[in-house]
Amino acid sequence: MLKIIALRLLQGVLVLLAIYAATFFLVAMTPGSPFSSERAIRPEILAQIEAFYGYDKPALERFWVALVNMLQGEFGPSAVYANRSVTAIIAEALPVSLHLGGMALLIALALGIPAGIVAAVRRNTWLDYVPMSAAMVGICLPSFVMGPLLALVFGITLRWLPVAGWFGPNYWILPAATLGLVYAAYFARLTRGGMLEMLNQDWVRTARAKGVPERRIIFRHCLKGGLIPAITFLGPALAGIISGSFVVETIFQVPGLGQWFVRGALNRDDFLILGLTLLFAALIVVMNLLVDIAQVALNPRLKHG
Repeated sequence: MLKIIALRLLQGVLVLLAIYAATFFLVAMTPGSPFSSERAIRPEILAQIEAFYGYDKPALERFWVALVNMLQGEFGPSAVYANRSVTAIIAEALPVSLHLGGMALLIALALGIPAGIVAAVRRNTWLDYVPMSAAMVGICLPSFVMGPLLALVFGITLRWLPVAGWFGPNYWILPAATLGLVYAAYFARLTRGGMLEMLNQDWVRTARAKGVPERRIIFRHCLKGGLIPAITFLGPALAGIISGSFVVETIFQVPGLGQWFVRGALNRDDFLILGLTLLFAALIVVMNLLVDIAQVALNPRLKHG
């Protein structure tokens, strides 16, 4: 297990360095600077501002300076939001995004896994057809469609929930549901497939013939193996929840990292884009590592793979 963790950590570090370098040079190749759109600014003042932020230096030199600062935990100042560092912006917005993503993942798991188990156990009945049909609808609706629909129905038409802001539990429901319902559909279908594979094993039929209670067969013997496809999907699901937060936070005006990333891209705030890209990549790498550990715990044969 320790060898697997060490290997994944090494791979993760290399992935983060590659992502940081690719992002930096893609941003550097973009014409202009964050201050190019400023109107009525004298050339000498513009030169001083660009020198302060390092835009007067070659791209390679700026890359090494930014990399050293990043390794020290400092992403530099925001080029658009005066007197604010990228680190301070991340510290302010990260808890909001983690809160939103955590609730969305709980919704996805709480709805998807039980629905998949019930659908597998009651195969070819209405308890199978109804949740799987709903899951198919959820898979076909991306978050940028699901969000406005939920806001229209529950926020504008029924007036049950607020549609913008992040001021209390009522404000959390629609953004979390928008992100969570889409992935609940995937978890439901994957759990159903994994459970059906386990329930069709020869040893399950033997256990039933010997009179082993059905509940014991399902929850003690089949559930562990049946959840492996869902556990495997946790990595892509977490990546999707993180990337989907860009759209959802913008739709519902949630003051999280996703909305700051959109602002950084629109305003050409290079330091903010670099810091947030690296942070999102690090979150995905860490979550994938945890998923790998969970897979090995559920299926020890993977230790020798």
